[in-house]
Amino acid sequence: MQQTGHTVAAFDTELEALHGHVRRMGELASEQLRAAIAALAARDETAAAAVIAGDAEIDAGEQAVEALVLRMLALRQPMARDLREVVAALKVAHNLERIGDFSRNCAKRTMALSQLPPVGPLKSLERMADLAGEMVRAVVDAYVEQDLEKALAVRARDAEVDALYTSLFRELLTYMMEGPQQITPCTHLLFVAKNIERIGDHATNVAEAVCFLVRGRRPEQERAKEDHSSFAVVDPGARRN
Repeated sequence: MQQTGHTVAAFDTELEALHGHVRRMGELASEQLRAAIAALAARDETAAAAVIAGDAEIDAGEQAVEALVLRMLALRQPMARDLREVVAALKVAHNLERIGDFSRNCAKRTMALSQLPPVGPLKSLERMADLAGEMVRAVVDAYVEQDLEKALAVRARDAEVDALYTSLFRELLTYMMEGPQQITPCTHLLFVAKNIERIGDHATNVAEAVCFLVRGRRPEQERAKEDHSSFAVVDPGARRN
């Protein structure tokens, strides 16, 4: 069936609204990560609680995207590039919602860590979170601009996050070997680091969704993976410099 001008205009309006929802989710997800790590560094339970509560707005954004996608599929029956636009928005929104969840999880660890003596390589965590946050912001820009090269550049950076995570994993193990009093706080920091590593993975998933949108297919090559924490072994005699 040939679309009328009215139908095309309505679809374009809904598509613009869809992009707006996704853009807003990306802004919130990036800010949630920044705020979660800032709360952790400051041992600020009030700020951490605000991050936890703020996750509901990202969840609401995903629900708005899902509702609009269902409406567009039912009423507009998009095909080809238009269909990819709708499907990609759904994929991107899901990954941004998961990024919000991982930031919330980081904030939850602040509640426990604030009750314990300061320990561990917070500067390393902050560097890792800064990189993951840059990836989230860049990949949302890539989605909005439909910029394939920018999306692929974000995808390539995931290996940097993996490498930082592996290094941090080893460093935290070394801290824990120095004394049993370090085990509990370092375990919480390990979970924070893993949440940040997963944020990098989801930013990469968004990059691949952008590739699907622009090219009609995912990247052919497997992405580089530098998370070797599963094989990490630290010499019990090792000491930090």
